[in-house]
Amino acid sequence: MDDMTIFISGTPCTGKTTVSKVLYNKLKLKNDVKLIHVNDLVDLNNNLVLGFDTKKDYKEIDLDLLNKDFSKERELFLNKKSNKPKIIIFEGHLTHFCSNPSKVIILRVNPSILKERLNKRDYDNSKIHENLEAESLDVCGVESYDYHPINTCEIDATNLSVDEVVDKIISIIDGELASPVGSINFMDWLLDN
Repeated sequence: MDDMTIFISGTPCTGKTTVSKVLYNKLKLKNDVKLIHVNDLVDLNNNLVLGFDTKKDYKEIDLDLLNKDFSKERELFLNKKSNKPKIIIFEGHLTHFCSNPSKVIILRVNPSILKERLNKRDYDNSKIHENLEAESLDVCGVESYDYHPINTCEIDATNLSVDEVVDKIISIIDGELASPVGSINFMDWLLDN
């Protein structure tokens, strides 16, 4: 396996952080692996935060600066000496806006299940509705496809265990599984709600 950069993105509560941690632990058995969370980069560099949208309850992030910060981290990691292939996993809702991934994996979850997860996090109703609409319209997949049309894949994680999702990601990065954007359709949820 060659050195790789894997982005894990998706709507909030689709399992990105959990899946990334398990993927990291599985890949590090045979590879030199680094896991970076978008939130950690934002916490380290306050300049990434342009402001806070109180109406939508989220931080507005400077995507160009996020890309620069991530690119520096990636270069440091990929340029270090190692006898094993190097894999960097970049996890978070905004990763798909960054450059030069080997693969972008968009995790998808049926909006009816996603609603339960968002409610457990005590999101307000407008934020829940916004995220459910985004998931049903595949906003993250479309945005990623705009930036990385060849490298973007999707996984429907609705009824899969974390280990099953990780196995699918490994199959995708090994070239054994194709899971192109558009292969998952949750548009019916929008029509029913």
